[in-house]
Amino acid sequence: MTNQPKSNITVIIITFNEEQHIARCIKSAKKYSDDIYVVDSFSTDKTVEISKSLNVFVLQNKFTSHSQQFTWAMDNIDFKTEWILRLDADEYFEEDLILEMKNELPKLSNEVVGINLKRKHIFMNRWIKYGGRYPVIILRLFRKGHGKMEDRWQDEHLFIKNGRTVTFKNNFCDHNLKNLSFFTQKHDWYASREALEIILSGLKKNPEILTKKNTSFNVSTKRFLKRNIYNKLPMGLRSTFYFIYRYFILLGFLDGKEGLIYHFLQGYWYRFLIDSKLIEYRKEIKNIENYDEIIKKLSLILNLKVK
Repeated sequence: MTNQPKSNITVIIITFNEEQHIARCIKSAKKYSDDIYVVDSFSTDKTVEISKSLNVFVLQNKFTSHSQQFTWAMDNIDFKTEWILRLDADEYFEEDLILEMKNELPKLSNEVVGINLKRKHIFMNRWIKYGGRYPVIILRLFRKGHGKMEDRWQDEHLFIKNGRTVTFKNNFCDHNLKNLSFFTQKHDWYASREALEIILSGLKKNPEILTKKNTSFNVSTKRFLKRNIYNKLPMGLRSTFYFIYRYFILLGFLDGKEGLIYHFLQGYWYRFLIDSKLIEYRKEIKNIENYDEIIKKLSLILNLKVK
């Protein structure tokens, strides 16, 4: 008697130096998938070694952005399953979500081509429940041929084509085990890319538009508010207003001392850092009008291969 596949899902995990998380992520994914691909950016730790020891597929590609890395994976994997799942190495599914997927996926009509999942963020080993951080509902699971990743340097999201989405009720966890130094370094890196994306977004022709029809309502609303309200507020002040809104109006203070650290760093310091980098980058390109020259200058500042 041959073993039957656990599900009809291929899992794609983007990694770089994730030896602290990758085994937990893969072991969770193995509960609902037999097709797991680790797409690694030439890690220098034991990420690849651990992944191979757990008998998953390992591909390697030079990293430019999360968006490009996922798109590269989509172009280079020979998918045998109907559904594709994007997962970060520091994420894993709760048992209730695994059971829900196994029970509900086979029942879905063909017009449903995307599944929104509820992200449960855990910071310093505390579930961050307030400040608008739960549930963050994100499109992560889609039918083959119907999903695409936004072409962005930062804050990229999946969206679907030719169909509709539904939302499952149970959670997956975003639980990074690394320390605060890593958190701040990562967000400094994120801030550079988000500032770059803000500048380039004003120069792009025909950018993808997220709507409640092609991604989650949560993500499309956040993008609309950021583009049409937040980004039009005075720089510097908007990060202050955002922190006050999250911490007091959305009750972030109920998340305790860990919540104070998280909401201040992620809701104020990070947003203020983006604004600071925007000022810096715009000074560097203020006398440049040619699009290609702007790209070239920004690539030198950030040491990036700019698209």
